[in-house]
Amino acid sequence: MTRRLAEVARKVGVSEATVSRVLNGRSGVSASTRTAVLTALDVMGYERPTQLRGERARLVGLVLPELQNPIFPALAEIMGNALAQQGFTPVLCTRTAGGVSEAEYVELLLQQHVSGVVFAGGLYAQADAVHTHYHRLVERKIPTVLLNAAVEHLGLPQVSCDDVVAVEQAVSHLSSLGHEKIGIVLGPPDHVPSQRKLTTFRTCMEKAGLTAAEDQIEHGMFSIEGGHAATARLLPRGVTAVLCSSDLLALGAIRAARRHGLSVPGDFSVVGYDDSSLMNCTDPPLTTTRQPIEAMGRAVVELLVKQINGGTVAAEELLFAPELVVRGSTARAIPAPR
Repeated sequence: MTRRLAEVARKVGVSEATVSRVLNGRSGVSASTRTAVLTALDVMGYERPTQLRGERARLVGLVLPELQNPIFPALAEIMGNALAQQGFTPVLCTRTAGGVSEAEYVELLLQQHVSGVVFAGGLYAQADAVHTHYHRLVERKIPTVLLNAAVEHLGLPQVSCDDVVAVEQAVSHLSSLGHEKIGIVLGPPDHVPSQRKLTTFRTCMEKAGLTAAEDQIEHGMFSIEGGHAATARLLPRGVTAVLCSSDLLALGAIRAARRHGLSVPGDFSVVGYDDSSLMNCTDPPLTTTRQPIEAMGRAVVELLVKQINGGTVAAEELLFAPELVVRGSTARAIPAPR
């Protein structure tokens, strides 16, 4: 106990006597100091005294699927900074294959008495996944916000990039370049944003007088390898351009085209999605849909903090408009020989 008092006191910059007063629920300590001591306990992994465990810590869980995709570290940085400005400490929870699951992270965060949780790219977007841990957060009335489209029955606020506008822009760009047989590479079939993109893709192709046959549609995991495999299946079917639902998928598509002896964009055009870091430095620089992650990340924090402070937030989706950034991976289609 003495060692714990000393460590917490050093971290907060107060005396051990002050820490002791907080832990024993005594008066004579300001609200800000009391909060700082309790937050330090949580961050350092110490259990709160029994009489204090019902109170929320000023911790917010940021649950991400991985950090290999540059979009997720960028989002974590934006939301983490915005939370810190509001006096909250972000706790980064990253899922890895064979590691801690999303549901297990939720249990750990509940044990730490977090003030709220943000999910980005989680199982909430997959219709066939288990969603019990989200219902648990709702039942416990833990403020929660989801980033990008979710299945319908969760009843949680969402901040999303408008998938419909994104696909409309991309298809319009490729068709204006003369591409007629355009392919699309999506995430898993039960992935809600991918489902939205596919529905819009079919509608846009029809409006442009183009076909969107089943052999122009492929699904895969969100990775370079997934994009390579999906595009390798599309290329023998005669597609001249592909719209990918992530930048990593797009990089895989470029690799697949080159393995098939095609140049990008001379023979084959590729459009990505996210505009994650360094996409302007790839070879060629990637034409991609830019998610407004700065505005989206700040909106997530605003919605979360409003809930934490006792405000009411509707369980609806807040849509942000994307922007197509045209770079060097798309070019005019080569006319078919007559």
